[in-house]
Amino acid sequence: MSRCTRVGARTAALAVAAPLVLPAAASAHGLQGKTDLPLPSWLFSWAAAVVLVVSFAALAALWPKPELQEEHRRRIGRLPDWLDVPAGAIGIALFALVVYAGFAGVQDEPNANLATVFTYVHFWVGVVVASVLLGNFFRSFNPWLAVARGAGWAYARLRRGRAWSPPLAYPSWLGCWPAVVLLVSFGWLELCYQDKTHPDVVAALAVAYAVVQLVGLTLFGTERWSRRGDGFGVYFELLSRLSVWEREDGVLYVRRPLSGAPPMPLMPGAVALLCAAIGTTSFDGFSNGSLWADVSPDLTDFFSNLGAGPQTAVQWASTVGLLVAIGVVSAFFRLGVRGMQTVGEGHTASELAGRFAHTLIPIAFAYAVAHYFSLLAFQGQAAGALVSDPLGDGTNLFGTAKASIDYNLISSNGIWYVQVAALVTGHVCGLILAHDRAIALYRKPRDAVRSQYWMLVVMVGFTSLGLWLLSAVRT
Repeated sequence: MSRCTRVGARTAALAVAAPLVLPAAASAHGLQGKTDLPLPSWLFSWAAAVVLVVSFAALAALWPKPELQEEHRRRIGRLPDWLDVPAGAIGIALFALVVYAGFAGVQDEPNANLATVFTYVHFWVGVVVASVLLGNFFRSFNPWLAVARGAGWAYARLRRGRAWSPPLAYPSWLGCWPAVVLLVSFGWLELCYQDKTHPDVVAALAVAYAVVQLVGLTLFGTERWSRRGDGFGVYFELLSRLSVWEREDGVLYVRRPLSGAPPMPLMPGAVALLCAAIGTTSFDGFSNGSLWADVSPDLTDFFSNLGAGPQTAVQWASTVGLLVAIGVVSAFFRLGVRGMQTVGEGHTASELAGRFAHTLIPIAFAYAVAHYFSLLAFQGQAAGALVSDPLGDGTNLFGTAKASIDYNLISSNGIWYVQVAALVTGHVCGLILAHDRAIALYRKPRDAVRSQYWMLVVMVGFTSLGLWLLSAVRT
């Protein structure tokens, strides 16, 4: 047996064994899977691992050359740039309505106020799904970008065609780190801040975010800042690379599935942004489980002993949990990258992390769908009532204010199957992207396959973590 084969066998065995680790830890802390599932949750973990190992073997045997390094797109037709004007106007109007509802609507019933429900459900979750289904449509509806574009157009008219010249050059070393900070800040708002459901707080923070964006767009230019400094814009754009739809220079294209991810720009902070997205979602699930219920009181007491008030202590404890979750995800990916580095050919860890960063895009999407699918399926229906009564004060503009949520829309087992399918599919897509990049990067096909032993462990680990988080929540 060759050394390559022996290493591959050991790695495959480790990958298949990974599902035993996290479910065992879950049981040790009293976390149990959903009791009415037709199959036990540990069997889902085993099946997911087997699917990934089989997919890895199939890729090694049947995918001998790169197929996704170019987009392979086909022109469909034109979507002229002037369509961004009404789209931007809609985005501005909706943003204004959300802010107005947050300040003027009811404060004691957050679920009856458009600001809270729209921000945490329709915007944070719905746009994620829509970006993969429809492409980067958010760029057309982005309200602060629309304002900046309108201001730029007006300035050019006043200056007789002379465009606005940004006073500052965007530092190349900064990359998309501003977007990372803003995305993590929103994760902290959603998961750690104790007053996150107060509509007036949501509205005030929305205004603050818009102000930050307008300042950045003015100082550094709309194109540069919107693709690096807008946390939501950068995140949604990355996810839209999974879509088959692409719009460029007013032309609509359809591209080969997954081929939009490899051309992802290599810039500082790109890996951190995707790890932050995965880590934030992971902590959201972890914080609803029994393990966090055992750990968080000790952390809260620690901060209380330092002089923090009860509410502040809880926030600090959650902040530590959030940062640790992001750190664990980042470290796990870096571990896989370090493993790939041992294959040789002189590739540094930083280079490999950047070149394989796009493999995290389907994982980030899979985690988002797996964790938030039920929220979107049920609470997303609240749009029917909120469109008629955005303030929650009893108004019935369109006769739908009494519309209720149908909790029989999908069964609990159906939700579980969707979540598991999302996790497995996302990680298989990650394996495909990693394999395609490896055979394009390494000169020897055998080295390319060897490098992906490590990525297989990473993908199985992420899958097992996701399934464990789901089973921990479903207590």
